Amino acid sequence: MAGAGRRRVNTVTGPVDAEQLGVTLIHEHVIVDFGGTRQYDPDEAFARALPHLKEAREAGCRTLVEPTPEHIGRDAALLRRLSEASGVQIVTVTGIYGAANQKYIPAFAQTETAEQLAARYAAEAERGIGATGIRPGLIKTGVNRAPLAEIERKLVRAAALAHKATGLSVASHTGPGAAAMEQLEIFASAGAPARAFIWVHAQNEKDHEYHLKVARAGAWVEFDGVREASIDWHLECVRVMREAGLLDRTLVSQDAGWYHVGEPRGGAYRGYTLLLREFVPKLGFTRQERDQLLAANPRAVLSPTA
Repeated sequence: MAGAGRRRVNTVTGPVDAEQLGVTLIHEHVIVDFGGTRQYDPDEAFARALPHLKEAREAGCRTLVEPTPEHIGRDAALLRRLSEASGVQIVTVTGIYGAANQKYIPAFAQTETAEQLAARYAAEAERGIGATGIRPGLIKTGVNRAPLAEIERKLVRAAALAHKATGLSVASHTGPGAAAMEQLEIFASAGAPARAFIWVHAQNEKDHEYHLKVARAGAWVEFDGVREASIDWHLECVRVMREAGLLDRTLVSQDAGWYHVGEPRGGAYRGYTLLLREFVPKLGFTRQERDQLLAANPRAVLSPTA
């Protein structure tokens, strides 16, 4: 993905020119399986998700990043089917999720080195996910809190090494600012640039100084989880970044959707339109600033330069 020439982004229906991404929701879910059962009806999941994806497209969304990693429910084939039916370009991920007190980390990750794990991620990026041939467009990981446990440090290092091998950016479920800073140190020790790191769930850190510090280091600060009850706080977070001249390091999304495997009909499914229809208009941004936030920044994340 990195290098000279036109930049390309892996979607579930194949690579596309980065300029074709358009308005992008950088962190939304379609399906999650926290029970790890893999026992669900893909037709039912398809039927539940499709209307919401169509509604998102009507609201202006052209690309949606689905950052659910393999061991908590990734279904690349389902995402491809939904993308083809809805007209929304969908990006899936590779990587291992170490958050939730590490309970979703597969056994092999306990014994393999960071280099071996990075090779797994790179193999999916180069050859595709299983028999689907679908290549991920992002690396996902996740941690708990600082100081990071050794297994979490290994997962972050693996993601950093995989970035170096593939050019894919790394989205890390994080939350607290101290954990974000520790991960940037791991990236530096692995020789990976800060610009390849996305601090996911940064809204959970209430000290804006951390937001500014991580952005000034060159990393991406993602305020996701936008919902009705949180709009005022999310507005504040994004405005603080703009006032500091750091809008070009800022990402926003809703962390919405979620067909929950194991719940009747997948449980409650939260739609994807709140951010575009309510949150963004309330920011009071210029058109150029809106384009920066919703299109240019996600495009830079998904098609990083060398």
